[in-house]
Amino acid sequence: MRILHTMLRVTDLEQSLAFYTDVLGMRLLRRKDYPEGRFTLAFVGYGEESEQTVLELTHNWDTDAYELGNAYGHVAIEVDDVYAACEAIKAKGGAVVREAGPMKHGSSILAFVKDPDGYMVELLSPQRKD
Repeated sequence: MRILHTMLRVTDLEQSLAFYTDVLGMRLLRRKDYPEGRFTLAFVGYGEESEQTVLELTHNWDTDAYELGNAYGHVAIEVDDVYAACEAIKAKGGAVVREAGPMKHGSSILAFVKDPDGYMVELLSPQRKD
């Protein structure tokens, strides 16, 4: 067994695709419209779905807004250099909401950015295997 994808509902698919591909560097893996159901699914990730977990962006054509709730946390992405990643994200118009720095009560370097719908994305330094 393995985790295939995480689904996020998005209000503006083109804006979300631009964020995940242009700002975070993922690739659009596939996209399909479902006219009868009035929704579009787009899958993005850093590698092929057969090998890596990806994100499914679901755009319901007739929904203008979602409540994010308080139970969902974030998507985590490992990056080589959290400080450099934050600078690159800001240069591309992304919103860094927690600047790069050490985790409270720990040694991991992390930061948080927010996607166009308000979902949090954590950037983490490579984890040591102690």
